[in-house]
Amino acid sequence: MINSVIEIAKEAGAFIREQRKTFSADKIEIKGLNDLVSYVDKTAEEIIVAALSKVLPEAGFITEEKTINRTGERYNWIIDPLDGTTNFIHGLPVYSVSIALQEYDELVLGVVYEVNQDECFYAEKGNSAYLNGNVIKVSDNPTLSKSLLATGFPYYDFEKQPAYIALFTELMQTCHGLRRLGSAAVDLAYTACGRFDGYYEYNLNSWDVAAGILIVRQAGGHVVNFKGGDECLISRELLATNGEITKEMLSAIQKHFR
Repeated sequence: MINSVIEIAKEAGAFIREQRKTFSADKIEIKGLNDLVSYVDKTAEEIIVAALSKVLPEAGFITEEKTINRTGERYNWIIDPLDGTTNFIHGLPVYSVSIALQEYDELVLGVVYEVNQDECFYAEKGNSAYLNGNVIKVSDNPTLSKSLLATGFPYYDFEKQPAYIALFTELMQTCHGLRRLGSAAVDLAYTACGRFDGYYEYNLNSWDVAAGILIVRQAGGHVVNFKGGDECLISRELLATNGEITKEMLSAIQKHFR
């Protein structure tokens, strides 16, 4: 099944890549404050849903663009057809396709395809995590002071912005650096392969992170919510690390996010 899902993610990615060549701003729709979408997101989702329906007909779907309304009793696909839409619209080449499979409440498969770099990260529960066929592992960096971190900026719910800025300031003075790529799925994939030592963000949806959560965990990393619990899909907040800096990161986060 994983090979089929990889091919489906790449098919959607090829469509996205081709559409970027002729994309124009007049094709943008507004879903909410700073929440953008276009026909590219919706069509990519339709491509993915149609193909996955043949792979596992009994499965339901949890999708960002809601092109289908079907919930499965046992299996559900969790899909972000274009994670990093704002990047895509502005021509910034960091965006991805994210597909996860959930069995009951457990993530069992995840694929993140970074379109511009042609990098496919994937994992199945109980097996290793991979990048383009090669096994990947999280970094072994032992301390926050030597770490490179990723985060995401709030773009519509600014209630926690003061806490976020305070945390950002503390970490900026503590680690090697902070990066904001604009795709949560890519941030998680890069944490899984050791490019980042940790990643944190709030105001997340399940389709942003489901595939990446599994990939990080199968690569040997930790993924928890801001309280340190394992439930991340519905908490809308997430910390992913190499496992070595989890305690330091949670200490900093909980100082500001009570």
